[in-house]
Amino acid sequence: MRRLWLLFAQTVTICLGVLFIVATLRPDWIHGPSRAPEPAQPAPVATSAPQILSYHDAVEQATPSVVNIYTSKHVNVPLIPLPADPELERLFRDTPGFSRRKATTSLGSGVIVRPDGYILTNYHVVEAADAIQVALSDGRAARAGLVGADPESDLAVLKIDLPDLKAIAFNGDHQVRIGDVVLAIGNPFGVGQTTTMGIVSALGRNRLGINIYENFIQTDAAVNPGNSGGALIDTSGRLIGINTAIYSETGGSLGIGFAIPAGAAQIILNQIVEHGAVTRGWLGVEPQDITPDLARAFKLKQDDGVIVAGVLRDGPAFKAGIRVGDIIVKMNDQAVLDSIDFLNQIAPLAPGQRVTLTLVRDGRLRNAEVDIGKRPPIRRP
Repeated sequence: MRRLWLLFAQTVTICLGVLFIVATLRPDWIHGPSRAPEPAQPAPVATSAPQILSYHDAVEQATPSVVNIYTSKHVNVPLIPLPADPELERLFRDTPGFSRRKATTSLGSGVIVRPDGYILTNYHVVEAADAIQVALSDGRAARAGLVGADPESDLAVLKIDLPDLKAIAFNGDHQVRIGDVVLAIGNPFGVGQTTTMGIVSALGRNRLGINIYENFIQTDAAVNPGNSGGALIDTSGRLIGINTAIYSETGGSLGIGFAIPAGAAQIILNQIVEHGAVTRGWLGVEPQDITPDLARAFKLKQDDGVIVAGVLRDGPAFKAGIRVGDIIVKMNDQAVLDSIDFLNQIAPLAPGQRVTLTLVRDGRLRNAEVDIGKRPPIRRP
């Protein structure tokens, strides 16, 4: 038995030795052939170029419709410096040798709105101009005639006679929203046609003292002197406004510009082209907003409505029996909020149309039937 155990121990020892030698010298006999490392996978190759955000198509579509406007006029320049006093100027205006005629030039922008040559611009761009020259983006130029103007909205319509004119597309029913990207195209400082980008900052801006009828689109797209009358477009190249004014303490852009909405401009354009002028409804009253102090003085329970601060003798309101101190709260059962809202309610009405005004007099409500009149033109010096 002992002999068998020794034989078994010797056999196991020899086998372990042989296994150690084989594992050391030829490990592939035990573990099999070693696998080569897999090659690194190459980085994926882009199949197409990355999309670049650009408004080139919108600008390319609208640019041919935007024009540069150059005006010239003659003004009387005093030869003797005087204080800025209108009375002194009026006294010496007709004095021989007091002043001399001097030619001045100014610049602005405009938008071709009809292929037959009608151009929208601001009234202040062409006001009192002796000559108007229009330069197109393709290098052509032509003298323009003034078809008509509406100082109360600061819009004017010009006409040029050139072939192959491209009219801009209006935004139509596409709603303008705060935050929409917009592009302003014009001729700032006379450097040539320029495009700037921004967003719609606010809508319905009024009480700025720029025009009588105000309903501006506010934008932070850079608008500078010379941009007046130019186009404010959306990212599809559609016209959404006519650039009109900027808020600035230095004369340069501070990121607050104002544009007349395209819809309102189109209505005025059509009236000027068809009738030569804009017709607005008129009552012949001077409305005043109701302040908290006035509300307490008149013992009013609400601050809506307007107080009649003045009535033009023989005007529509005067003939209907409306007097100073009356408080107008409704027109045709539609609430009157303030003086701006009241003017905007009256303006679209046709002369001769009858409306019902609900007013407060002596603490009691009463109705007055008024025939709308035609608003007289503004007298300018």
